[in-house]
Amino acid sequence: MPLTVLVPGGTGQLGRDLFALAGEGVEVLAPGSAELDLTKTSDVLEAVKDLVARAEQAGSKPVVINAAAYTAVDAAEDDEDRAFAVNADGPRVLAAACSSWRVPLVHVSTDYVFAGDRSGADAVPYEPSDPIAPRSAYGRTKAAGEDAVLGSGAQAWVVRTAWVYGSTGKNFVKTMVRLEGERETLSVVDDQRGSPTLSADLAAGLLELAKLITDGKAPEQRVLHATGGGNTTWFGFTRAIFTALGADPARVKPCTSADFPSKVARPAYSVLSDTAWREAGLTPLRSWEDALKAYFAKA
Repeated sequence: MPLTVLVPGGTGQLGRDLFALAGEGVEVLAPGSAELDLTKTSDVLEAVKDLVARAEQAGSKPVVINAAAYTAVDAAEDDEDRAFAVNADGPRVLAAACSSWRVPLVHVSTDYVFAGDRSGADAVPYEPSDPIAPRSAYGRTKAAGEDAVLGSGAQAWVVRTAWVYGSTGKNFVKTMVRLEGERETLSVVDDQRGSPTLSADLAAGLLELAKLITDGKAPEQRVLHATGGGNTTWFGFTRAIFTALGADPARVKPCTSADFPSKVARPAYSVLSDTAWREAGLTPLRSWEDALKAYFAKA
């Protein structure tokens, strides 16, 4: 069945990749915050109403993939009210509108809802059912958004991801590429572990989930995890970036989080299990190493 997909946050890196995947049988509407501000109730209600009308006209199924978020982790510590408005209040209104119009909703969330304090060789990836314990304003507001969506009565799913980078916008990979050209050596933290996730791979997974839902094959599990396969540290990730650039990875030196004091308690362990994702019949995202090679091959 053809899809008409509304993507709030459509001008962010994930939103742009979702739009780029529009093709035969899939129409993606990707408004940015200037066109669809989740903090404005009237805008949200009108956007979902228009989505339904457009889908009916096209003979397709409507679905919303919410990629809009306040992602400035450090700034959120001093502006939690604004972060809450975008990350919690906005999704609450969006979910209510989706419930009213009976439109499925896929809401993108984050590893920051977990404490991220697992460590050692016996550390195991977080499952969707594990207790959340956010330690930052960003994490708290995203956790509140999850609760709002799942408690709305809408046909809704939450997909948590982590360490996302892509070809547009600002991200870790782009920053490291720039710094490789500016500095002889670079110190990068080696005590934070996670799974780098290529935005285009995540976008493909979200659209696959949307198709399952609209085809009546939706997973029973309402919270899923989708990240690049495998895991590494920021230090290991940066060395891989240097290698892909043809630069000497030995120029990247390991350090600890204590060497870069921050007001934000960043997760030391952000590895998310994709078991529920696989059990739902969804294609696992490729390994972070393969995704990084593909990213530079395309660049």
